[in-house]
Amino acid sequence: MTTGIACLLMRGGTSKGAYFLADDLPADPAVRDDLLLRVLGSPDPRQIDGIGGAHPLTSKVAVISPSAESDVDVDYLFLQLGVEQATVSDRQNCGNLLAGVGPFAVERGLVAAGAERTTVRIRMVNSKSVAVATFPTPDGAVDYAGDTAICGVPGTAAPVTLDFADTAGSACGALLPTGSRCDVIDGVEVTCVDNGMPVVVAAASELGVTGYETVAELAADAELAERVRSLRLRAGTLMGLGDVETASIPKVTLVAPARSGGTLCTRTFIPVRPHDSIGVLGAISVGTAALLDGTTAHDLARPPGPDRPLRIEHPTGHLDVTVELDHRPVPVVRRSGVLRTARKLFDGLVFPRP
Repeated sequence: MTTGIACLLMRGGTSKGAYFLADDLPADPAVRDDLLLRVLGSPDPRQIDGIGGAHPLTSKVAVISPSAESDVDVDYLFLQLGVEQATVSDRQNCGNLLAGVGPFAVERGLVAAGAERTTVRIRMVNSKSVAVATFPTPDGAVDYAGDTAICGVPGTAAPVTLDFADTAGSACGALLPTGSRCDVIDGVEVTCVDNGMPVVVAAASELGVTGYETVAELAADAELAERVRSLRLRAGTLMGLGDVETASIPKVTLVAPARSGGTLCTRTFIPVRPHDSIGVLGAISVGTAALLDGTTAHDLARPPGPDRPLRIEHPTGHLDVTVELDHRPVPVVRRSGVLRTARKLFDGLVFPRP
């Protein structure tokens, strides 16, 4: 008889994933990954025999444990599972699932809830950087209800404020991993940037599109998909990531002037499948590029007003992020932040495919 595993399914930002305590999973990474593939139902395009949602944004896992670091509350390991492929990658962070880590830590008793609000310091194991999550806990319990709306999610929920430190060079070792603000790959000018997520930023017009296409229009463009694939493969090598054929990073984001009063309009691919929105850390990396003179994003961007966030437009709305840079003598990220929401969907036992 198959044994059930304690699991909390949660929407974090515009993603959905299975959250586990590390102690409830096998310690051996290979055994753990095999188990998680069977839990989510991969490899299968429908993930019909598991709890995955048949899309990269819903084929995600968060593994949480108490932190051994004195100034950190919990450790958060993010795992991206393939849908049609039996792959499990820990090469990137996920800022959306991060929104659910603090509430999960309180739900599982890893962190004591405050009387009104709770702040949880989270070490993102994938990049060894720290995020601080703050969310409402009236009467000492997580409250998921609220009036905060985020694009790409119906309705409203309680706000989760995320502040980041030390995210520059999270996967590549440097904010500008090629050492340049602009490179040419396949005849296309690109900016390779990593402020929490390695991203290859290119003007949409350079690839023969406007940057305002719908997700369906982008998905139907086989030639564009092949050009995106080639860009990310070659950029992966330039960014020090090696062979990224089976990896989900770097992301490719096409940019165009904003259309709805924002800073920049984006179309992102994961890895060649068009994204319905944009990831948290991906948006922060693109926003960082927009602030840096000489990048592919800078001249297309509309600077925000004083004390205003960068509004990154995407196919289903926008995402507001903050990035504070010290531009001299080389760019240094002081801090980054974003407002997200999260909601508990179910809590119980999940039974993996035998």
